[in-house]
Amino acid sequence: MRRRDVITLLVGLSAIWPHASIAETSRTRRIGMLLGLAEADPEMAPRITAFRQGLEELGWSEGRNLHIDYRWTSGASGRMQVLAKELVALQPDVLIASSSPTAAALLRETRTTPIVFVTAADPIGDGFVASLARPGGSATGFTNNIASMAGKWVELLKEVAPHVTRIAVMFNPDTAPGGAGSYFLGPLETAAGAMKMKSAATPVRDVAGIDQALASIGREPGGGLIVMPDNFTAVYRAPLIAAAARNRVPAVYPFRYFATDGGLVGYGANLHDLYRRTATYVDRILKGTNPGDLPVQAPAKFDLVVNLRAAKALNLTVPRILLARADEVIE
Repeated sequence: MRRRDVITLLVGLSAIWPHASIAETSRTRRIGMLLGLAEADPEMAPRITAFRQGLEELGWSEGRNLHIDYRWTSGASGRMQVLAKELVALQPDVLIASSSPTAAALLRETRTTPIVFVTAADPIGDGFVASLARPGGSATGFTNNIASMAGKWVELLKEVAPHVTRIAVMFNPDTAPGGAGSYFLGPLETAAGAMKMKSAATPVRDVAGIDQALASIGREPGGGLIVMPDNFTAVYRAPLIAAAARNRVPAVYPFRYFATDGGLVGYGANLHDLYRRTATYVDRILKGTNPGDLPVQAPAKFDLVVNLRAAKALNLTVPRILLARADEVIE
């Protein structure tokens, strides 16, 4: 090939390559989010904001190079699969699952589209990943709890309500981690036994079941409650907190917002931080990383909130040492 022809060829290619690069980087990517709570739930706006901020810090913003489709299940398990199917049909680049039930619904629809779960207590037991270090499939993400946290909930309940000798462990067996609450029940039972307390699984499936369970727990002295992390208990936290107060049952809840909504004590992973960290995995997947190569990460931040108004209503005196450890005290 003559030198002039080579130069002409290189000039032609240089004119093509930049345009191809620009087209690739400017292509709008699509994310589908399946969310367990209602859009109107006050907890959701700050979580979504944290996720968006995390994306923006990495160069992704809605309306410029990103489009996000939202589907809100409002805790309705019957609608969850329908909404999962809708999102998959949109052919997103990445799917986001807010919880274990939403992750399960998405995985029933696709095993090829990358899925990042924001919170999943038992991703191995639920079949989402092969291992935490090497998920190996199309899903990865973050855990919102570790099984040993069950012991912490027991300690907190005994600390704030020393008279408690019986612990009811409330969850919905259809949506709780591990099915039938098994993920937390073993460690919780061990911790309760070590502190000379008895624990009993208390499955509920609707608000009527919550009312009946709390009435039974409060009927005799010495009863306390630990609420498991569960999409059901999150959606129906208002009637749950009200029933605990009405029946004068001291309770420890799995996240801070239960306490800010009126519950006695909330302790668990900082969900806003998990939503922000989810953006880092979305960024890596959009840039070509296989989700099966991204390890499932544990929580990095935890919140302990004590509600003194709830304590006063139960005639409980919260120890100073507990108040000193709390990240937030509601007076």
